[in-house]
Amino acid sequence: CCEQRRLAGRHVATMKFNISYPPTGCQKKLEIDDDSKLRHFYDKRVAAEVDGEVLGDEFKGYVFKITGGQDKQGFAMKQGVLTNLRVQLLMSRGDQCFRGHGRKNGERRRKSVRGCIVSPECAVLNLKIVKKGEQELPGLTDEEKPRMRGPKRASKIRKLFNLSKDDDVRKYVNTYRRTFEKNGKKHSKAPKIQRLVTPLTLQRKRRRSSLKKRGLEKSKAEAAEYHKLLVQRLKEQRERRSESLAKKRALRQASVASKEGAQAKA
Repeated sequence: CCEQRRLAGRHVATMKFNISYPPTGCQKKLEIDDDSKLRHFYDKRVAAEVDGEVLGDEFKGYVFKITGGQDKQGFAMKQGVLTNLRVQLLMSRGDQCFRGHGRKNGERRRKSVRGCIVSPECAVLNLKIVKKGEQELPGLTDEEKPRMRGPKRASKIRKLFNLSKDDDVRKYVNTYRRTFEKNGKKHSKAPKIQRLVTPLTLQRKRRRSSLKKRGLEKSKAEAAEYHKLLVQRLKEQRERRSESLAKKRALRQASVASKEGAQAKA
């Protein structure tokens, strides 16, 4: 009887696993309450790799990478916080686990986050398949879902489709072109390519460089002209000073001479 009460009062740890497979764009959720399987994830850090066979024979050969998670109260795990507890950190806008919308420049807030080490307090764990195993996983690796949104930056589009610099990136955006009907008219929408190098952008770059070069030449010419004018003004100032000193010297000599002449007559 005591053993039954002890087993009934003992808390059974359950954890949800969100497993994703980037090549197909699919993800699957598993809920595991077997402590013998969960203990293989305890004390592992974010970005650590775990053998998939610990979850069952169907995951034989798979390798999972821990990408994050949340605890039972919904606080996310933060990379770099080397603890399995919840801590409060001073965060500024742009930090992980802190959005900071509507904050002032330089303003920091103290926010609670979970450390990057997995513990029994974690309720959700995000995993990514980095190595595929022998068997296909239904709903995860056997089907492929098209991406709803593709990359917009030109370099990332080249990386996705393995293109060279000579290939035209604009032809590959049609993969993500979406057609829809609104008010009886057909519309199509595709992402606008960012950082795309076109003849117009090169022309604008040349214009900016020419304006910059012209501005440097103009500033150098103005500086030389100012230096020339400054030298001329200093020369004129020295000449005026020498003239005034010569006049004062002549007046002083004339007064001395007049005094000597008056003394000689006396």
